[in-house]
Amino acid sequence: MPEQTPTSPDSTAPDITAAEIARLAGVGRAAVSNWRRRHADFPKPVGGTETSPSFALAEVTDWLRAQGKLAEVPLRERVWQHVAAHPGGSVAALVKAGGALLLVRERPGQWLELTADSDERMAALLPAALDRVLGLRLGADGPLGAGHSDRPLGADHAGHPLGADHPDRPLGAGNPLGATGPLRPEAMPFLRAAGELAAELGARGAFEFLLGRHLEANPRQYTLTPDGLAGLMAALAGPAARTVLDPACGTGTLLRAVPGATARYAQDSSPELAALAALRLALHGDALVRAAAADSLRADAFARPAAEPVDAVLCHPPFNERNWGHEELAYDPRWEYGLPARAESELAWIQHALAHLREGGTAVLLMPPAVAARRSGRRIRADLLRRGALRAVVALPAGAAPPYGIPLHLWVLRRPSPHGAPPSGLLLVDTAGLAAEGQGRVDWPAVHGVVEETWTAYDRGGAAPDVPGVSRVVPVIDLLDDDVDLTPARHLPPPTAGAGAAGLAAVRERLDETLGRAARLNPPPPPPAAPAPGGPAARLPLTTVGELARAGALVLHAGTGSGSGPAPVLTEHDVAAGTGPSGILALSPDEPLLTAPGDVVVPLTGGAGAARVVDAATAGAALGRGLQLLRPDPAALDPWFLAGFLRGTANNRRASSHASTTTRLDVRRLQLPRLPLAEQEVYGARFRALAEFEDALRLAARLGEQLVQGLYDGLSDGTVRPG
Repeated sequence: MPEQTPTSPDSTAPDITAAEIARLAGVGRAAVSNWRRRHADFPKPVGGTETSPSFALAEVTDWLRAQGKLAEVPLRERVWQHVAAHPGGSVAALVKAGGALLLVRERPGQWLELTADSDERMAALLPAALDRVLGLRLGADGPLGAGHSDRPLGADHAGHPLGADHPDRPLGAGNPLGATGPLRPEAMPFLRAAGELAAELGARGAFEFLLGRHLEANPRQYTLTPDGLAGLMAALAGPAARTVLDPACGTGTLLRAVPGATARYAQDSSPELAALAALRLALHGDALVRAAAADSLRADAFARPAAEPVDAVLCHPPFNERNWGHEELAYDPRWEYGLPARAESELAWIQHALAHLREGGTAVLLMPPAVAARRSGRRIRADLLRRGALRAVVALPAGAAPPYGIPLHLWVLRRPSPHGAPPSGLLLVDTAGLAAEGQGRVDWPAVHGVVEETWTAYDRGGAAPDVPGVSRVVPVIDLLDDDVDLTPARHLPPPTAGAGAAGLAAVRERLDETLGRAARLNPPPPPPAAPAPGGPAARLPLTTVGELARAGALVLHAGTGSGSGPAPVLTEHDVAAGTGPSGILALSPDEPLLTAPGDVVVPLTGGAGAARVVDAATAGAALGRGLQLLRPDPAALDPWFLAGFLRGTANNRRASSHASTTTRLDVRRLQLPRLPLAEQEVYGARFRALAEFEDALRLAARLGEQLVQGLYDGLSDGTVRPG
């Protein structure tokens, strides 16, 4: 959204785009374009460009309400519009809101006293209150602590400068690390609204919502670590991890994933990310939080001996950086295993992590696969193996994290004890075969299960069972050749193709059975329509999902994929492919929405025209993002009747709007005929039979692919003979 010229430093009258108007009204963007053309009184643009104009939020909401298209702007949307339209940028607004939310969480009584005063009085008293609470939670010398307005950027948690290569820069107004500075009365309605949102979602939930919307609105600006991967990395760090460091913390996702941490240390070269991570972690719990904004390799804010070693280091570092400090850091004491080459920045991050660990502490780092095989790094890899620092390399499925097209690796390391013998073998795990159906999708429950079970066995006794194609403990001596290639797939025995000839015979038998079932379920050809006496048959009276919802015949719920608890997540892909829940729940204080038998679930994007009735196997899953759940009243609507008509191609076309890169479905506009329940059940029985036929065809396709690939593999590796 274009930045508007403010009338004062804290002017926060929000503007919104056409896409945001569509979100407020619950319609597609095409509807907003139609309103602009058809209604002369529609608000005029106040900013933006000719192709992407922005409108005053107050004028738009007044118009929508007058037209009967909006009852009230949801509180979440009001607060977000303040964030999106802040003259200092959305990050500055998030920092202001985060400080206020931390005050709400830590000192709710003081917050109530402040908000009881006028805007002028609140603006005068709030900065001191924020400085106190930020100083207590993040340290007096932290990036958001007391005294921020005159402290140089680049001071670590002890107040020391972080190096000559990072000249002091004052934290002034507009810098995201300047938490507040002088506040204007005009900014108080925004902060009051943020406090109201905390009453609705909790302080942590409110910040997570606003941060999530910011990340969604700026997807190309951030390299995010998915929650499923963060949970796996935290699990590999172990339950004993109490003090945890992330030297490239981003928004703090990895540190947040460690459940039992009592101290979380974060550093990032981006001041914006350091500030957001500090607030996010402080709102997440009561653990000690210390954050620093500087390049971790060049200006280590938590260097020993000034800082204590930590139990664990989790890190998703930047990849393939050549300007990481190779020349100026040539004699740095962190390079215990050798000076990394200019092209081996990842090996610098690995040794940086090891340098911060206590003896026996664990580091888990996300690595590009080239690090395991590049010749320029083979000497360092060999020394990591000889001294027992590197314990496991785990190959992840493609799509586990950006860049999504590459199957990234996890490296698990331990700081060796000088008194202990190094392990004799390296654990190699390859989970590439655990990708969910569909490009770039990961079956996280399966990946977690395999990796955690294998690592636990290895960590406990130094051994783990060999699973062909999946895991093996390889003797270190076998890896110390000229290449020191640690790519898991190159050292694992190939998986037997369907357990050999016997397994392939079982697959073929199951395929025969499935094809027979599909043939039995093949629907008969429809009889020719008899001509109606007197002319064409009258069309059935129609209603819409929106009208049914207003009448109480069904209830609509939007999926978030977040919440607390162990529930798996039903994703858009699961619905389209007819598979079981494959997602991982994103942490949130809210209770997740769980599916129940008879619910109908519809994906909102892609224009695929999918709809699925929840059965016993799918019930109890959390509803993922991008899904709409329709919960029909069984006394008024048959779920199979509902799902069947929602899948009609023409129906979906009428109810869809098209952006530049995607199609979005407005579920409320989907139509279905008005019929008595008994007639609905007749349609529903036919739709249910079609769904069973479709499931049989999908299973036959999967079994056919498995059989064909198994025969190719068996013939090529000698486990199956041509005869």
